[in-house]
Amino acid sequence: MTALLVLEDGRVFEGTPYGAVGETFGEIVFNTGMTGYQETLTDPSYHRQIVAMTAPHIGNTGVNEEDPESGRVWVAGYVVREPSRIPSNWRSTRSLDDYLRDQGVVGIAMRGTRALTRHLRERGAMRAGVFSGPALAPVEELVERVRLSPRMEGADLAGEAGTAEPYVVEAVGERRFTVAAVDLGIKGMTPQRMAERGCEVHVLPPGSTHADILALKPDGVFFSNGPGDPATADDAVAALRGVLEAGVPFFGICFGNQIFGRALGLGTYKLRYGHRGVNQPVQDRRTGKVEISAHNHGFAVQAPLDGPFDTPYGRAEVSHVNLNDGCVEGLRLLDRPAFSVQYHPEAAAGPHDAAYLFDEFCELMERRRERASGAQGVFDPASERPGATGDTASEKETQGA
Repeated sequence: MTALLVLEDGRVFEGTPYGAVGETFGEIVFNTGMTGYQETLTDPSYHRQIVAMTAPHIGNTGVNEEDPESGRVWVAGYVVREPSRIPSNWRSTRSLDDYLRDQGVVGIAMRGTRALTRHLRERGAMRAGVFSGPALAPVEELVERVRLSPRMEGADLAGEAGTAEPYVVEAVGERRFTVAAVDLGIKGMTPQRMAERGCEVHVLPPGSTHADILALKPDGVFFSNGPGDPATADDAVAALRGVLEAGVPFFGICFGNQIFGRALGLGTYKLRYGHRGVNQPVQDRRTGKVEISAHNHGFAVQAPLDGPFDTPYGRAEVSHVNLNDGCVEGLRLLDRPAFSVQYHPEAAAGPHDAAYLFDEFCELMERRRERASGAQGVFDPASERPGATGDTASEKETQGA
């Protein structure tokens, strides 16, 4: 059987079927990670995207039951160069090919993944389709069908990727804090990272209002990653503004960073081909340190890089920048306990370069609690901004090493 990858600009790549046989449509993007394909497949942020892996050999370790980030595969389609013929790992329960077939994910194995990646870097991410079977329609017809498929710009997808019902992730050990986490497409490891720090995490549906969030009387609020265009997420922006008005400590990642930016009055825009992989260098502008970080985003926040700027909630600044292209990778308020990053601190890219962000979130909640109990006396905005202690977990680890 034949398989074709058809791009909306008319470029066509030929290969063999991988996974399920059939057809699928989505935005074609590439991921530069050499490992972690199972986490990529199950990341809800990839909803309605066809993912091409730049690493040449995929499927070596098969599929296991421990590494999924959610209960299903979210990618619309999958593109690899050379699938592993024999998976080998002591945790493996089946092959990646069988896994994709069972999940109904249409894929293609083809020689041109390098040419595809160069094409997308030059032309930008675009709509595409994967078609496989014994007899396919003429290419001209397939291109036209791709051009009729929906674009990612203007796509409101968080409601499709988030949980329908609230649930709780219990704290590991003693419960120190209660966190309300709005699920815009959350990865399973994220609440687990907070639970490891003594947080009882109440995961809420994407349509939750600020009243729903504050009804939990949380010590802190978290907005997750997720798919789609942040310009469409007006309900999430309104909910976050209510949280910021209440002064509850806030932490957001990825899509949550974009929602935070919009809540501060900033705009968002679509990147040419986005950041997707586990090797993106991000600099913390407070310390100058560089983190090797995991990314999955096609949109970014527009914000001034030349110093603090005014928002409805006081002054803010860009806290992190990407060293590859200079785009905004983090925001923080200077007069309220709220911050966000565009990347994934729950992942192990560095492997633990960004883990300190969860510790900073806990520090914000602890200082807020101390002030509420009168232990800190008069309110000092400087003491409640993220990283105000100047002694992050990563710095402690470095000193200890």
